[in-house]
Amino acid sequence: MATTAPVHPVDEVPPVRQLAAFGLQHVLAMYAGAVAVPLIVGGAMKLSPADLAYLITADLLVCGIATLIQCVGFWRFGVRLPIMQGCTFAAVSPMVLIGTTGGGLPAIYGSVIVAGLAIMLLAPVFGKLLRFFPPLVTGTVILIIGISLLPVAGNWAAGGAGSKDFGEPKNLALAAFVLVVVLGVQRFAPAFLSRIAVLIGIVVGLAVAVPFDFTDFGGVGDADWLGISTPFHFGAPTFEASAIVSMLVVALVTMTETTGDLIAVGEMTGRRVEPRPLADGLRADGLSTVLGGVFNTFPYTAYAQNVGLVGMTRVRSRWVVAAAGGILVLLGLLPKLGAVVAAIPAPVLGGAGLVMFGTVAASGLRTLARVDFKDNHNLTVVAVSVAVGMLPVGVPTVYAKFPDWFQTVMNSGISAGCLTAIVLNLLFNHSPSKATSAAEPGGLPSGGGEQGVQEPREEIV
Repeated sequence: MATTAPVHPVDEVPPVRQLAAFGLQHVLAMYAGAVAVPLIVGGAMKLSPADLAYLITADLLVCGIATLIQCVGFWRFGVRLPIMQGCTFAAVSPMVLIGTTGGGLPAIYGSVIVAGLAIMLLAPVFGKLLRFFPPLVTGTVILIIGISLLPVAGNWAAGGAGSKDFGEPKNLALAAFVLVVVLGVQRFAPAFLSRIAVLIGIVVGLAVAVPFDFTDFGGVGDADWLGISTPFHFGAPTFEASAIVSMLVVALVTMTETTGDLIAVGEMTGRRVEPRPLADGLRADGLSTVLGGVFNTFPYTAYAQNVGLVGMTRVRSRWVVAAAGGILVLLGLLPKLGAVVAAIPAPVLGGAGLVMFGTVAASGLRTLARVDFKDNHNLTVVAVSVAVGMLPVGVPTVYAKFPDWFQTVMNSGISAGCLTAIVLNLLFNHSPSKATSAAEPGGLPSGGGEQGVQEPREEIV
């Protein structure tokens, strides 16, 4: 009797009710970050409330389309892993500068389109660089991703950066309550409920927040029922050299960050990211960024927030995240639904974020646990990379006196730490002097750095 090959967990399709619940959980985890970029850029350019609302609905629509491209994929576009897509924060400062110095939104969108095309062209090149990401580097990068996200959760828990009641005990109490609910559901609830612990925590937290006046649903009544984003709503794009150069630097940063996120999800799901799927994932990023420039939004990248959710829930199906993409498309087409989600108070998201982002950091430690740290310099690679990656997180103005291009690269703790880990790994584990000094009389390695770095990668799969 013929037997069918087992389906990899990444390709499994859960029942519809689970798809909806798991997908909504992913949407709630990334929603605040997704709408933050258009709010910051539009606010800096002093756009009207109507234009701000348009930017947000356009962003949610393209977020959903980008997520579907990445998860479902077609031809050579999409890594086909559970990856959520959203606007990158690395582009915020350059876009604000472009938009407020005379270029306006058309200049931003022109540079975004060029950057997207550049990412698609460079994707195969980045795919060939995967050999420079052994577990020593990937574990360090995943650890940095998790730690660098924790301040985001902290700001949410305190009430949201810039809020009038930031740091009030009631905000932290609500966040702590949500955290306790999430942990309680994970520990004591049945298997299915434990996998939607974050969703349950957010729903219960919202139910508690409403009677205590933590949130206001007044914006729901003001929102339109239907919103359609039309191409070049703010005018035809313009192509200015300085704006394009700035956005090309952003493109390199986002490609580096996306590479780290894709490798992290590949390790969490048990499907190792090979050079070709990596190039396909980056190519999807580029296509989504081009769509962003056409449909009045911004550059797109893999969202690290949702990497933690995959690790925490152990739900590895890419179709779950594809369902989340479908929900985002609906939110982009139905602004009233988006207003409901936007009414969730920041402390509720903060309590859930502490678990999710901490899970990312713990996953990095798990990967590093497979690396050999005896009689080599691997500990130095991790120590210095984490230190460099955390520098802009702990001291946001540390590079304020440096050129704009340098700030764009180094102000992202993820890209700074990733580049440092790659360079130090090459220096200590790939340089000729290292290879010579580590060799036995017969010419074989003595079991130092490179052996300890490379072998564990196979064990992950």
